[in-house]
Amino acid sequence: MEQFSSTVKFLVEKLLQKQQRDYDQIIETLICEVPGPDNCPETPDPQLEECAIQLWNWAIAKSVDETISKLQKAKVRHVACSLLYCCEPENPTEGIIRKQILASTTMASKTGRTWLDCKNPQMADSFLKRAVTSLETLYSQLTSRADGAGDATLSKGDVEKDLLRILSCQAESAISQGKNHEAVVCMQRCKDMLLRLPKDTAYISITCYNFGIDAYNLGKLEDSAFWLSQSYEIGKMNLKYAPEPEMKAKVLRFLATVYLESDCQRSHEKALSAVNLANKECASVAGLYLKIRVLLRSGASDDHIRAGLNEMLESAVPLEVCLNTVRLLMSEDRESLAFEHLRCVCCHFDSSPDLGTALVLHIELLLQRGKDLLCKQKIEDIITGHYTGKQLTSQALTSLHVMLWDKASKHFENKNYAEALQWYNFSLSFFKGGQIDPNLAKLQRNRASCFLQLKQLEKAKDAIMEVERCDPDSIFTHFSVYKIAVQENNVKKAAEAVNAMGRLAKIPVSSKDTILVSEDASSNLLSLAAQIALENEQEDIAMKALESLCENSKDDAQVLTALRCLVRLVLTTIEKSGDETRNANLDTLLLYLKTALQKISHRSNMTVKQCTEEANWFRKIAWNSALQCESSPDRMRNFFVLSYQLSQLCPPDRTLLMGQKTCLLMAAAATLELCRKSPHSDQTEELTQALEHIQICWEVWRSLKTSGNFSMDPTNTLLLLYEFEARAKLNDPKLETVLESVLELEHVDTKVLETIAALAMEPPSHFPLLCKKALRAALSLHKKQPQTDLARCSKCVHSLIKLSLPSGVTEVEAHVLEEVWDYYEEALSIIAAAPDDFPEMETLWLLTRAWNTGILLYSLTQYPEAEKWCGLAMSFIRHLGSLKESYEVQLSELYSEILDRLDKAKNSHIMEE
Repeated sequence: MEQFSSTVKFLVEKLLQKQQRDYDQIIETLICEVPGPDNCPETPDPQLEECAIQLWNWAIAKSVDETISKLQKAKVRHVACSLLYCCEPENPTEGIIRKQILASTTMASKTGRTWLDCKNPQMADSFLKRAVTSLETLYSQLTSRADGAGDATLSKGDVEKDLLRILSCQAESAISQGKNHEAVVCMQRCKDMLLRLPKDTAYISITCYNFGIDAYNLGKLEDSAFWLSQSYEIGKMNLKYAPEPEMKAKVLRFLATVYLESDCQRSHEKALSAVNLANKECASVAGLYLKIRVLLRSGASDDHIRAGLNEMLESAVPLEVCLNTVRLLMSEDRESLAFEHLRCVCCHFDSSPDLGTALVLHIELLLQRGKDLLCKQKIEDIITGHYTGKQLTSQALTSLHVMLWDKASKHFENKNYAEALQWYNFSLSFFKGGQIDPNLAKLQRNRASCFLQLKQLEKAKDAIMEVERCDPDSIFTHFSVYKIAVQENNVKKAAEAVNAMGRLAKIPVSSKDTILVSEDASSNLLSLAAQIALENEQEDIAMKALESLCENSKDDAQVLTALRCLVRLVLTTIEKSGDETRNANLDTLLLYLKTALQKISHRSNMTVKQCTEEANWFRKIAWNSALQCESSPDRMRNFFVLSYQLSQLCPPDRTLLMGQKTCLLMAAAATLELCRKSPHSDQTEELTQALEHIQICWEVWRSLKTSGNFSMDPTNTLLLLYEFEARAKLNDPKLETVLESVLELEHVDTKVLETIAALAMEPPSHFPLLCKKALRAALSLHKKQPQTDLARCSKCVHSLIKLSLPSGVTEVEAHVLEEVWDYYEEALSIIAAAPDDFPEMETLWLLTRAWNTGILLYSLTQYPEAEKWCGLAMSFIRHLGSLKESYEVQLSELYSEILDRLDKAKNSHIMEE
């Protein structure tokens, strides 16, 4: 117990500190220590009682300056009141008991009230119950006293008044917890007490009214009717202290509404009775209108309803309520009565400036009922009145324009253009001549559309002239101009209009214009402009409109649709065009495809399936276009690259990977072809790009090979060939590695090796060693063939000799001579194998090159080598055909002469030694 007291005192002191700001944590700790009056230990400690009073006063002060929340206030009061109850002395005097009862009752009732305000009736109940018990005890004590009768009577009245208030709070708590029976019991006690406390009649009546509202909001119509009836009955108990007539009428109207929603004949009768009582208590607009509702719902005759309507007019009900009543009659299928009452209303408010509102409603109702002829007559009357003193208000006129345009647009949609024009003309009648208004421009545009459909071109042009005067900078205006230009086949004017539309589409629409121009209106107009041009076979104009749409629309799906149309149009143009415009059209097509790639890559507002479908469509176009660019490697490469990039946006499968591989191979081949056509330009960027395509293709190819057998596929060879060429031209040190990869292939074609040899020496490349290596490998493969191709073997040997011993050299190293000698021996063996098939001119070339080598060596005083090479040359004479005799005579004489000179040279050399 001491621990409890010391803890509470410490927490209260901490809370009361001036510098303290973190109230919430201390309050939470306090309410954990003091959970409620029923759970606190009895502690008759004056200091604890003082803490309770300090807490109570602190909560009052803090709630005044709104330092603490309503919930925190409830918790502090909860603790203070609980502490006061646990501090009651063991043997108090009667005076102390009365004092404690009054204090605790006040605190308990206010704590309960605060918990109710925090929507926590369960916490409120215990305090309200204690307050009632305390007051009943005090009332009993006061009643049993024999002396001081006058004072006792006064005190008893005060106690009863407090008890009534607390009982009403208990009823409120019960209602919020759905305990309607308990609330009825509490309020019955309050009702009984009103005989002694008549001044609280209005309070209890209004409390019951609030209970009725709460029950209604919960859909408990029966409970709601009960409480509202109680509210009215209690209000009649004492007329002096009853609620004001307006309040009683309000209760009765709400009661009538509840009965009305109960939807049974007996309830309708009660509703009518309640609303009649309400109107007797205090006639009001709401009551008169509600009476019409009740009469309609109860199925009353037209005469009864007419009487109610007349009562409304006699009571000076506002025009808006009368018009709402007309709408109500229409909704309840009392059409004739509605129109009758509307006519009465118009007569009644004939001099009102708001009469136009009623007239416009008349038009609206006639249109709803399809009474177009009567409606037209009525509109003509309104037009006449508008210009003869009964001018419509701005709001009424706007509403009428909306209805007229809506009616006209429906006729236009149904292709009833003449009728649509008539309704637009009604609207036009309300505009003054020379007036400048954006809505007038819109109206004239709509009229122009009708004239165009009716083939009345001149009238359409007149209407558009008015549009240009009123709203020259509107995209809609230029669209209207465009439509007329297309009708007149005026290509120049149509193009100007499309350009203006494109320019205006780039300008953000201000907020004040959003009623007339939606966010996508510009794009939709450009799309419609393209459609109109195509329908009139003006493809160039259509393409301008579609290009502008692609540039300005934020809807990727709409742009892709436009791009599809543009692609089809440009493909058609390519088919019809000559060579002079073909390349320009292909470049345009390439631009469209690049835009499509960009839009599909965004994947905004499109499903995966839609993206795949779009990517596949444009991918195929790019592929087919690439195949049409055989004479333009640059364009071919760009189309193949685009086709590959678009394929990356599709789910991968074997077919797609095959396509990607081919695209990359063809792109690399086209790039290399482009470099061959411009050998003297800087090709680094192009060749690097080719290598990138080749490397990506290797990756695709590796993935593809895991899906099946590709033993006969030449992709490995082609990739190595392309890579060798690119690296050779880039002077790449990895070039030899590529050649090694070629030589490691399982099946190497001699043509591949010969091609690599040629590429190794093709300017700007110069790799003679790699060239010879490839040629030797090719020669070796040739010799292994069952049927040796002598011509190709000869060519290989020829190239090897030429590379090793080029023309014009002035000296030759011994190892080079040895290498070339081997090639000559190779040539002799080839000739010996098929002497009749070896090309004679090739034999002559070998002979000549060997002879010249011997002469060179002679000039270098390398006499033994000179004799050897000249002798080698002489050995080829016998393999000559028709030239044998001629060369044999000439060379034999020369050879003998050289031998003589060699002998003399040798002897001279010996003598010198």
